[in-house]
Amino acid sequence: MTFCLLIVAKAPVPGFAKTRLCPPATPEQAAEIAAASLLDTLDAALLTPDARVVVALTGDLGKAAHGREIATALRKTEVIPQRGDGFDVRLANAHADAPRPGESVLQIGMDTPQVTPALLAEAANRLEDSVLGPAEDGGWWALGLKDPLHAKALAGVPMSRDDTGRQTLRALADVGLNPGILPTLSDVDTIADARRVAALEPASRFARAVAEVR
Repeated sequence: MTFCLLIVAKAPVPGFAKTRLCPPATPEQAAEIAAASLLDTLDAALLTPDARVVVALTGDLGKAAHGREIATALRKTEVIPQRGDGFDVRLANAHADAPRPGESVLQIGMDTPQVTPALLAEAANRLEDSVLGPAEDGGWWALGLKDPLHAKALAGVPMSRDDTGRQTLRALADVGLNPGILPTLSDVDTIADARRVAALEPASRFARAVAEVR
C-alpha cells in the first residue's frame, strides 16, 4: 500500500532560502546549498518503496538556484502550494492537502539531505499511530501520521525553536496520539550544521555545495 511522502520545501532563491548560512556563505552560495539539499532529498524520496511523493512548495523556482534541474525532478512528483499564515499552519494545511483518501503521511523538510530511502521507508512502516524524528537542535525533521487529520494539532506549535520538538510531542499527545520516536538527525540551519551533514555524504551534491564556502 502506498503512503504519501510529503516534502515541505522552499524555492532556493538567493536571499530567500537558508539565510542563516550568511555569513560566511554569500546569499548565492546559501541558495546553492539549499538547492543541493532539496535535490538530494528528492533523490532519496523518489527511491523510497511505496512512496507517492508530494512537494508542498513556496517561492519562485524561476529565480531559484538550479531552478530548471529542480523543476525537472519535480515532474516526478505532485507539487502543491503551501497555504496559510505561519509555518505551523502551512504544515497542518499541507497534511490536509497532500494525501489521497486512506493514505498515511510521512512529512519531511529539505534540511536533512542525509536521509536515505531505507530510513524513510522504515519511518513510514512503523506501527504506531504517529512518529516524530527529533532534530539535534530541539526541533524535528520528520512527522508521520496514520491519520493526516491529526496534523491540525500542529497549529499553534511554535516552530524553529529549541523546544519545538517537545511542544510537538505534547500537542500530539493532547489529541490522543502516542508517537514513536525516530532516529535523531542534524538539520541544516548554520554553516556548522551544513559542514557536519556534508561530512556524512562527502560525494553528494550537498557536500560539493558546502565545500564552496570558505
